[in-house]
Amino acid sequence: MNKQFKIIVEKHSDGYLAYPLGLKGVVVSEGDTYEEVLTNVKSAIQFHIETFGDEVFEVDEPILEAFVAETGVAVNA
Repeated sequence: MNKQFKIIVEKHSDGYLAYPLGLKGVVVSEGDTYEEVLTNVKSAIQFHIETFGDEVFEVDEPILEAFVAETGVAVNA
């Protein structure tokens, strides 16, 4: 069975960070390139499912779309 995941990918000055939506627990991967981080997060998802079983799947409705939004918040520094 093949299951699709929505992946958030962040680009930082020192590389990429990626994590899937819709899984219980923490799954985070790093990579020097976009392609590398996608390969690494896929491997991390597979390991997470093999380790913790079907209980890692969210029981709520599936995520249909994911958005990135930005807002300003007052911070007392």
